[in-house]
Amino acid sequence: MPAGSQSSHSPLNLDMIFRETKILGVYVIEPEKIKDERGFFTHTWSRNEFAKQGLEAEIIESNVSFNRKEGTLRGMHYQAEPHGQTKLVRCTRGKVYDVTVDIRPGSPTFKQWFGIELSDRNHLMLYVPKELAHGYQTLLADTEVLYQVSSSGYVPQAGRGVRWNDPAFGIEWPDVGRRVVIERDQNYQDFKL
Repeated sequence: MPAGSQSSHSPLNLDMIFRETKILGVYVIEPEKIKDERGFFTHTWSRNEFAKQGLEAEIIESNVSFNRKEGTLRGMHYQAEPHGQTKLVRCTRGKVYDVTVDIRPGSPTFKQWFGIELSDRNHLMLYVPKELAHGYQTLLADTEVLYQVSSSGYVPQAGRGVRWNDPAFGIEWPDVGRRVVIERDQNYQDFKL
């Protein structure tokens, strides 16, 4: 930069807005944006911001799920301990209805569910702690979802699930007409302790 000139840019001081949900430990996260005529800039992950909130701040794996059809339902999945995963989920293309269910027996929000629309337009993220089941249904074709996960990463033998329409939870999914659900996700046993 030539002597005497000043930068018109101020140092980035972006915060993330953490909103508690009705499920203990689950947060909706809204990234603060710096906007100008070009568009915007924002953080989608900050170890320091998560640590300040007392949330797990160690991301070890990042995964993408692409879905060709509207109405594709993936879930409700989790990994058994000691391979439990914390997830930070956001929709990078299209739109989903994202749901988490509290299946922790000692939790004050046990068997409750929370759902929110995540999209490439609203830029919201959902923080899902270990031991909660998680899934989503696409609301548009060609939708892409990004998962950042903690702990042990994906461990196939620890994979578990609960049924997306199990009456124990009563999840209210959006009606999109035809739903695409693989056999495994349709055949989980009724939830029991």
